[in-house]
Amino acid sequence: MIAIVRRAGRVAAVAGLALGLTACQGTTVSRILAEPGRYQQEEVGLQGRVVKSASLLGKGAYQLDDGTGMLWVVSGHGVPRQGARVKVRGRVRDVADLGTLVVLPPEVGSGLVLEESEHRAY
Repeated sequence: MIAIVRRAGRVAAVAGLALGLTACQGTTVSRILAEPGRYQQEEVGLQGRVVKSASLLGKGAYQLDDGTGMLWVVSGHGVPRQGARVKVRGRVRDVADLGTLVVLPPEVGSGLVLEESEHRAY
């Protein structure tokens, strides 16, 4: 009986953890672009393929394609190479809010970017 209770507890813990991680990660580029006000200054998670990347002195930007759209990601600590598959977390910002934080590639233009707090390959 104790073994069944322990197993049920472990299953519940794993299910809760999975649900929590999904909730943190659960947005897409198309949702961000469709409702920018909802995500402005919010921490979000995305995953996708790096389409373009540019860096200088450890800072830069890369364009992420998640299959629903593309969004530029600004990084203060290096950028992944073109073609890499990454998971990224950060805050949605308007390019005008970035000021002189980082020099962006001319292709970024104006609009929304994700200011990265972390990324990792998958």
